[in-house]
Amino acid sequence: MLIIGIAGGSGSGKTTVVRKIQESFKERVVVIPEDSYYIDRGNLTEEEKRQYNFDHPDAIDFTLLTEHVKAIKEGKAIEQPVYSYLTCTRSKTETVHVEPSEVIIVEGILAFCYLDLMNQMDIKIFVDADDDDRFMRILCRDVIERGKDMMWVIERYTSTVKPMHLQFIAPSKRYADIIIPQGGMNQVATDMLIARIEKALGPEQ
Repeated sequence: MLIIGIAGGSGSGKTTVVRKIQESFKERVVVIPEDSYYIDRGNLTEEEKRQYNFDHPDAIDFTLLTEHVKAIKEGKAIEQPVYSYLTCTRSKTETVHVEPSEVIIVEGILAFCYLDLMNQMDIKIFVDADDDDRFMRILCRDVIERGKDMMWVIERYTSTVKPMHLQFIAPSKRYADIIIPQGGMNQVATDMLIARIEKALGPEQ
């Protein structure tokens, strides 16, 4: 089993890199997204949710995420939480059943900001991208996929996303074994990564 950590700023292209790995290894890959482990904030008012810092490490239930990665490593299935961006809540009735696989990808902006989690990873990848490119992707994603209005996205980027990137995410790049510049569009770097995974896994059984 190979545990791969993929970190990088919001909108950097992490999802694209993950998708390319999935396309290459198909059912041999399982993805555990950090986003599923946001702490439930359903008790907050709409105004408090608007002000809440979702890009700080304290927003993530790293204890549970680390426990789940350890369990997967031990060959045990987990029940991954289901989190809603629209309501800022974690479902109390629904989970995603995840079985162990040959490749486990732990993906998220803060994936290298919790030592116990990082110590579970065999390969650590940081997906890098230009700040302007990241902002445009964030704007499109949050408006189209997460139902946010444009001014909310701009305000949030200025007040939390950018400062948290500078404080926590960008510095975590130093822990990476591999840095992919230009985000998910860097085909050469992605091909090299896939070759590295193939070498580590060996031929499919």
